[in-house]
Amino acid sequence: MNEKIEAPMSAIAAKKRLTTGFFRKGITVALLSGMCYGMYSAFITLGMSKGVWEDWYGANSAGLSLFVVTYLLAALGSAINDSCSAVWAAGFATVKGKIGDFFRCLGTFPGRVMILAAIVGGPVSSTAYVAGLQLAGSIVIPITALCPAIGAILSRFLFKQALNKRMLFGIAVCVMASAMIGSTSIGDDAPEGRLLGICIALVAAFGWGLEGCIAGYGTSMIDYEIGITIRQATSGIANLIILLPIFSLMAGKFTLSAELLSQAVTSSAAMPLFVVSGFFALFAYSLWYKGNSMCGTALGMACNGAFSFWGPFFCWIVLGVFCKMDGWGLPLIAWAAAVLMALGILLISMNPLDLFKKDEEAPITASKSIKPLNFAILKHFTTVEEACADDVITALRSEYADFKALKRAAVIEAIMTAEANGILEETRFDEDESGFLRVYYRAHEEGRATINRYIKD
Repeated sequence: MNEKIEAPMSAIAAKKRLTTGFFRKGITVALLSGMCYGMYSAFITLGMSKGVWEDWYGANSAGLSLFVVTYLLAALGSAINDSCSAVWAAGFATVKGKIGDFFRCLGTFPGRVMILAAIVGGPVSSTAYVAGLQLAGSIVIPITALCPAIGAILSRFLFKQALNKRMLFGIAVCVMASAMIGSTSIGDDAPEGRLLGICIALVAAFGWGLEGCIAGYGTSMIDYEIGITIRQATSGIANLIILLPIFSLMAGKFTLSAELLSQAVTSSAAMPLFVVSGFFALFAYSLWYKGNSMCGTALGMACNGAFSFWGPFFCWIVLGVFCKMDGWGLPLIAWAAAVLMALGILLISMNPLDLFKKDEEAPITASKSIKPLNFAILKHFTTVEEACADDVITALRSEYADFKALKRAAVIEAIMTAEANGILEETRFDEDESGFLRVYYRAHEEGRATINRYIKD
């Protein structure tokens, strides 16, 4: 099955277009993810400056302690944002006919992997990020952009992914950029709290680096839109029922978080902004997850690495230019470091001498105990010697006829994602009678074992 079968030149050209299109799609995901992350950062910060939040961080007529203002309010802002984001995610999944797979995935091993990723990235990293933003402003964003470098290092130990000389050089560039940013926290003109904010941002970077490793693996089996729904729902709930009560106890009043939550969600000036920030957070994270699952951890985590620039840029535009808020400009050295950080992330992810084309399309419910669609696609490869996307659709059509996602383009993307993560491998390609490219894949021994281990019959 490994021997090359001669394919017509038109099939070779079509195969090249498919491969480069998959790569180009990852680059598009990269830009959109980073830009959405910048908008999410700007709007959650704006929301936490309006209505009741303006008093909590300003006059503080409620007499909140420094601990509550610094940490509990950060956790509260993160909880509200992620809860709004979860509602957005569930809504999109419902409209696309995927919400059934959300519930089917929850009890599976890949689903539990996503829940673990959400706990690491939500209550831990998101809260640290929001706290850092409140303490030090947008300068913490390039610091949190260290997460791809941290993710690449962690993936070396957790998943035995190689770190070559280029990647090590990229990591060194990222560390140098973060040192340049850190230098702005030293000196008489540095705002009070900046150094603490930068240190807290490092916690967020580590947590997101670990989350990227975990989530990239999880979404190689789970549809990324289902993965992000699990992530945001878990993060919002964990923040609300675990982290906030813990911080309330540490502040000396168990009911404090419930009281503050009630005031926050009834603040008409702030809540619409959290709805907007939750919308952008959904796409910042979902496109990040998508990049990770399509390209593997190192390249995937670079998919949103441009946020080291877009984050400060959109905070400056939304908060500094349009809202005329002070303190949202960056020193020149920090802008230079943000660009340098993006360059380092690019070096970690790929050889910068690469660039490139486009995608394609077919149809579509379920009986009581069927698997999530992506699980069924992978499981099919354990029952056949090889298969192309059309074979998979034909095999699954009777059971998944009403699934909107059982389309040629979506199935091809799911298969190529599995290939990118080493679960499947290409065997050959040709053209059908109509001249459409068919690429055949198989589950090699290790991939077959992985699928059978995590997706039970």
